[in-house]
Amino acid sequence: MLSVAPLRPYRHSETTEGETMKTIGIIGGLGPESTLAYYRTIIAACNTGATPLASPEIIIHSSSLNELLTLIDRSAWEEITDWLLARIDSLHRAGAEFVAIASNTPHIVFDRLANRSPLPLISIVAETVREAQQLGVKRIGLLGTRLTMASDLYRTPFEEAGMTVHTPTAPEQERIHQLLFTEIELGIIKESTRDELLAMIQRLEEKEGIEALILGCTELPLILPDQGFGIPFLDTAAIHCRAIVARCLGEA
Repeated sequence: MLSVAPLRPYRHSETTEGETMKTIGIIGGLGPESTLAYYRTIIAACNTGATPLASPEIIIHSSSLNELLTLIDRSAWEEITDWLLARIDSLHRAGAEFVAIASNTPHIVFDRLANRSPLPLISIVAETVREAQQLGVKRIGLLGTRLTMASDLYRTPFEEAGMTVHTPTAPEQERIHQLLFTEIELGIIKESTRDELLAMIQRLEEKEGIEALILGCTELPLILPDQGFGIPFLDTAAIHCRAIVARCLGEA
């Protein structure tokens, strides 16, 4: 007869050394493709040769991108803050110990949110600033949604850190926004779109002398992996995931 070991009492995820991992809360779905990438990246980072099959507890609140975009179109910042706070509260009740928003644009209300959140939050912007400082660059390009590129979301914290942020022309910003929401956010990856985006980056490099580029939408790394373009691409999703893993493992 097959021998079955007794069930262990439920407890937080552990490494092979017995150290407890913190439970991760993620506000996802904004959009879904990058949320999948977050999940895979975090699991892969924790499940290493040193700690085989080590996986953290991850609670994902997959939210409606359409709802968020409707609020953004109305510039309803307080409503967006309340909308995100409701999701943080649900993650808190489910057992999360800290939260990350798997999207750049909602970070526009990050400070308001952090002041009211019952849980610590990890900022994708602050982590990207730190990454750029380590590179030692001063002139940074930025691609993202229309709002991310037009707002001070990245510009202000980078300027405070002694760096300048440069964006494509207004028509190019509109085109990037269109491509994000008609193709990339939907998981549609075209070589022609990649070439179009790379041409915009090339013009930005020639005109503004950028030394690095922020991929300021968590879907952009799906179509623009850093493959030796000539300047480093700051993959905000990957940077964010590294910070999430460090917090989960108690390293930050």
